[in-house]
Order: sequence, then C-alpha cells, then structure tokens
Amino acid sequence: MKGDLVEVDVTAVAHGGHCVARHLGRVVFVRHALPGERVVVRITEDTGGSYCRGDAVQVLQAAPERVEPPCPYAGPGRCGGCDFQHVTAAGQRGLKATVVREQLSRLGGLPDVPVVVEELPGGLLGWRTRMQFAVDRRGRAGLRRHRSHSVLPLADCPLAHPALSVSDVLARRWRDAQGVEVVGSAAEPPTVLRRGLHRSVAVSGPQVRREQAAGRSWQVDIGAFWQVHPAAADVLGAAVLSMLAPRPGERCVDLYGGVGLFAGLLADTVGPTGSVLCVEGDRAAAADARVNLAPTPWASVRRQAVDAALVAGLSAYDVAVLDPPRTGAGRPLVEALAAGPARAIAYVACDPAALARDVKTFGEHGWRLSALRAFDLFPMTHHVECVALLVPGTG
Repeated sequence: MKGDLVEVDVTAVAHGGHCVARHLGRVVFVRHALPGERVVVRITEDTGGSYCRGDAVQVLQAAPERVEPPCPYAGPGRCGGCDFQHVTAAGQRGLKATVVREQLSRLGGLPDVPVVVEELPGGLLGWRTRMQFAVDRRGRAGLRRHRSHSVLPLADCPLAHPALSVSDVLARRWRDAQGVEVVGSAAEPPTVLRRGLHRSVAVSGPQVRREQAAGRSWQVDIGAFWQVHPAAADVLGAAVLSMLAPRPGERCVDLYGGVGLFAGLLADTVGPTGSVLCVEGDRAAAADARVNLAPTPWASVRRQAVDAALVAGLSAYDVAVLDPPRTGAGRPLVEALAAGPARAIAYVACDPAALARDVKTFGEHGWRLSALRAFDLFPMTHHVECVALLVPGTG
C-alpha cells in the first residue's frame, strides 16, 4: 500500500504523536490528523502485517481543535520534530492527557486515573533551550524528516529559545560534521557544539553553564542533563516537594539524580538533622551535583549506576525520588524499591508507557498510585512529563 491514497475516519489518539484509523481491516497510524476527522491519507510505510503508517494530506472534515501550523516546516513529509503543530494549545494538552490515561489503564491496570496536563508559562513557541541539528552531505544543518535519515535544512526553528540564535547557526555550513548542538538560556551566551563521529568539539560559549531554579543557581556541565523548558526545573521540583512533603530530619535518596536538583531541594527541607544521597552514573553530572550540594554537607553524591543491587543495599531512607531514563526503572529496580523502607516515592517520568509498566509492578508488591500530575514541558510535540506519588498500602 505504500504511496496509496486512502480516505479514513480518525478515531483516537495513540502514544507516539499519531492517531488511529482503519482501512480494509488494518490499523493505520496517521500523523497530522485529529480524532473525529475524516482525512485523505498517503501511506508512507506498509509493514505487511496488521498495521501501516501514513500522513494526512487532505482534511475532508476538520476537528474544532485544528489550526494552521505556525511553522513553515511542519506538515506531511517535512520536519519530524513536532507532532501537534496543527492543534490548539488546549487540544494538545487534551491529547496528551488521553494518552497518559490510556497507558495507565492498558499497561498499568488502572482504568480510572484522572489526568489533567498542566500548562507551563511561556506559550507554545520559543521555549526550547537546547537544540540538536543534523547535518546533510552539503554541510547544511536542519532536522530529520519523520522516521527518516533525510535532513530537512532549516532557516530557523520557532521552538528554539530566542537566546539560542539558531538562525545564525543554521545559516552556516558545517562541513564534515555529523551534527551541531546549541545550548543556552536568557542569562548566558549560547554554547555551540560541533558533533563528529566520535566526539564533540566546542565552537563557542561556556563549557559549564549556570542555570536558575528554585531561587538559586545550579552548575551544569555542557554534557550533563538539564530540562530544556525554562520553567521545567521549578515546576518539577515544586511538584516533587509537594508530593513527598519531606520533614526535617528525614533521610532521602535521589536516584538518577543528575546535577542534584531534587537532592538539593530535599536537603534544604530536611535540614542538617536529615540526610540526602544523590545517586548518578554520569561522571559530569555527578561532579556538578557535588558542587551544587556543597552548601548542604548533609547531602552526598555517589557516582554509580542505579540498579536493584544498589537500592537493596540502601537500608535507611524515608522518601525517595526516582527520575529514570525514557525506558523507565524496570522490574528489578522497582521490586527493590518496593521492598525498601520508604514511606513515599516520587517518580518523575518522561514516558507514560514506561511509567504505567512500573506502576503496575509497584502495585504487584503492595504499593499504590496515590497522586499524579502531568505537565506540558514539550509543547507542539507528543511528549509529556509526569510526576507520580507512590505509597505502600492498598487504601
């Protein structure tokens, strides 16, 4: 069917930035469409099995949430960086809430979890403080087309924070480069990195940056992780503290602790009579965490990969923060945490499917999902960030 044009009714949104339709008994995963629409789809990929993929190239009956994409590079066959340029802000958050609910129901066994995706300040555009561009054979920088290695050269990206000045970077030719990355904030000049096959070389800008969150400054090495939305660190930090409600004197552990954001906030709350252990496997991030936690000597950093054996060896902690990669924590680690002494665990998740699987494992070991908040940290894309509170007991 690849290349065929078919007319379909779109029924639901699915995890991954597309919607679902059916044609001749097969599922069609459709991009650039909305639930309730009737569209003409060009089939872009046919697996030969029970489903195929396609782009909505003509809208016959539009949903009320449909708008004209603000980016000239958005649309069928073009940039693959955004999924929901054609959707209102409220509509995007509604789609993401539906996906989180569906994943918790289907994979987590929790059919009735209410989900509201909360808006962050700043709007839909100009929020991204870190951009990674691919480079084509002619040295032109851009973004890849959806599910393709083909690079679409760009003159600008409306999602990029104005401080990045990405139009200047995109105007240059990057001969023999694999990619180019720009990192910045309103407080400092941007850092530009030229990415080669085996290493990255700084072209300009600071190698160690200062980020602002929770009323203080944080050291972040250019290679360490920091959320790309300017408001994300404040919002997530406040959500974690609100859910865990740490008390003075309590013992805390922060797993996948990065540069120490959550550990630092916990340390400020539990005070010198308490303790905080930040566990992070990345060398640069762990070094940053030591600097960031230095004002609170009751907080320490352990540079070690997070695994079940490590957690099983932590005998004394009252609350835990868990911020795993997109693949989630996984069964062995969840089981080790569930068998531990924590009265509460805050789970920060960038993938609702991974969160749902891990929540189900917690449930199998006597824990329950007590609260959930979802945040639109990545407008125009299908990505959504969740913070879940897990507590022992089945009440």
